[in-house]
Amino acid sequence: MTSPKPRGECPGASACGHSPSVREETAMHDHRKLGRELELFDTDPLIGAGLPYWLPDGAALRHTLEEYIRGEERLAGYRHVYSPVLGKRELYEISGHWSHYSDDMFPPMDLGAEQVVLRPSLCPHHAVIYRSRAHSYRELPLRMAELGGMYRSELSGVLGGLTRVRSIQLNDAHIFCTLDQVADEARAALGMIRRAYEALGIRPARFRLSLPGPGGKYVAAPEMWQRSTALLTEVLEDSGLPYEPAGGEAAFYGPKIDVQVADAAGRESTLSTVQIDFHQPERFDLHYIGADGAKHRPVMVHRSIIGSVERAVAHLVEQHGGAFPAWLSPTQVVILPVSDGELPNAEDLARRCLALGLRAEVAGRDRGSLGARVREARLVPYQAVIGAAEAAGDRVALRLRDGRRLDPMPAAEALARIGALVAARSTEVWEEAEGAELRV
Repeated sequence: MTSPKPRGECPGASACGHSPSVREETAMHDHRKLGRELELFDTDPLIGAGLPYWLPDGAALRHTLEEYIRGEERLAGYRHVYSPVLGKRELYEISGHWSHYSDDMFPPMDLGAEQVVLRPSLCPHHAVIYRSRAHSYRELPLRMAELGGMYRSELSGVLGGLTRVRSIQLNDAHIFCTLDQVADEARAALGMIRRAYEALGIRPARFRLSLPGPGGKYVAAPEMWQRSTALLTEVLEDSGLPYEPAGGEAAFYGPKIDVQVADAAGRESTLSTVQIDFHQPERFDLHYIGADGAKHRPVMVHRSIIGSVERAVAHLVEQHGGAFPAWLSPTQVVILPVSDGELPNAEDLARRCLALGLRAEVAGRDRGSLGARVREARLVPYQAVIGAAEAAGDRVALRLRDGRRLDPMPAAEALARIGALVAARSTEVWEEAEGAELRV
């Protein structure tokens, strides 16, 4: 795991008298530039446009984000599944994707007498998984989640970094429930989105009620659209969230709540979504056995807490400028021995960090002077300096990313406090300033 490289930005008005313009600020936080400088991801013409690969630090960030989402879903009662990234063309004809969405799908591949396609969505697979077993009303709501791959045939002109790609890892889930349960499930999904944004340090730009518009390819079922729209409107109003209706932004099968985020230039994109779907349960003939012993049609709630992992990481890079919350940071602790004599102590401290689940590395004198190493690792939340005095007493002198330098403390105490903040997914690097000295 490598330390982040300096971004090369202007050191700020206090240092050079220059306040960055909006254009400069946007360029400094452009995830395409930062992602490469921080060695998170890259692309290669031989792999193809819109198909980024993840470097070790980017993989660490992505893995942490994915495990966080899976953990939150388990706590909320979701069960995880895996489904294939391929499906027969017939599957998407039944779901409606083929007639309404085929322009965004990759061409079918012939396998003998069958045609298969790379899936553009996970919902048809989850509908099939649901109907593979009989269900009672006592099982509902049944919450099914997957972090799965899907593929969109995006034109080369709209591809850009991680925000528009052809291979997508989607944080997706589908809740199969009764009509009486729909509003509560949608509200709970909005609550999960709010908690995730707090942990990730994301500020939503606005909430959008995405509705059909003229000229779009939508399922022709006016009554279904009215019911779905009324339910989502109720959920938004009961949640006290300000929202704006937006025509032409609905999914082909129903309206949705979109949570919009904005980059430094004010450009918006959809990160999270909650949708109500009466269409696919009917197309796949889904049912459950009610208390009356008869078959009833469930409602399908689509929900994505962070949307695609690619777009989420792109926004996090731009939101934080590479200075991620400590729990997300690819390197959480960088250990800086002042001289070669403290190198064994530094390596031992790194092993202790790893045993506690902290991502740590040693930056020795071969990486330059202490000052140069501090500057190189300035986006790392915690810099643990070990000089001769600290090595003798198993202590460390912590430098925090926000500029504070803490008095030397026992190494075990430092790791325990860092570990507690990481486990709590705090957006603060340190809870107390006792013994801290702020250096400007």
